[in-house]
Amino acid sequence: MEKKFGLIGQTVSHSFSKAYFDEKFFREGLRDYHYDLYPLNTIDELRKLLDEMPELCGLNVTVPYKEQVMKFLDEIDPIAKKIGAVNVIRISGGRLKGFNTDCDAFRETLEKWYTPKEKTHALILGTGGSSKAVREALTQLGIPYHLVSREKVKDGFTYDDLEKKPAIMHDYHLIINTTPLGMSPNTSTYPPIPYDKLTHDHYVYDLIYNPARTVFLQKAEMRNAVIKNGLEMLHVQAEKSWAIWNN
Repeated sequence: MEKKFGLIGQTVSHSFSKAYFDEKFFREGLRDYHYDLYPLNTIDELRKLLDEMPELCGLNVTVPYKEQVMKFLDEIDPIAKKIGAVNVIRISGGRLKGFNTDCDAFRETLEKWYTPKEKTHALILGTGGSSKAVREALTQLGIPYHLVSREKVKDGFTYDDLEKKPAIMHDYHLIINTTPLGMSPNTSTYPPIPYDKLTHDHYVYDLIYNPARTVFLQKAEMRNAVIKNGLEMLHVQAEKSWAIWNN
């Protein structure tokens, strides 16, 4: 029996998810399994998609709908509810259940790449659904953090603060971009942090994986920072999605 899975988001053409799952289905001999990309202009178009595609068994969710999609779900996993964002949906018997695998995938890949130094602090660029998953992961690892955004948020900094207060960049050695700035096709954009304040002591993680080296990462690398993109996180997240859909 044909089973369909896919990715919903506002812009999904950049995603490697289809290629990843197409290869996986071929490798495992799952000829009746298919993965497609479903761009939605608004999250309200999800209802129409579900009506037109009754064979859908699972969905991944990307920006900007990880928070907005929650109102459409019949059930939300406790961890996803705590985080406040969903990036995986299991569809069974007409019911939709939401999960968050971003948190575990980020935490696992961060732990393999980065060894926290004494008094490590992190800056999280962005305040959306991916940012919420990163916050939970850092909390689990005991790494203090502050958010960075254009507008002032509680217990956070603005990008202007980073420019005006050099001590912030000096004290925060782990910097994580959770914004879509620099993601294909808008590859010329990047978060407006003071790159001249980066050093070889900084670790810079961009959740974006297409392109592999965003302008954000290129600028960090030019300052001798240690860099990482989001491709490994995508792979881990994809396998966790697959486990959820087949549970």
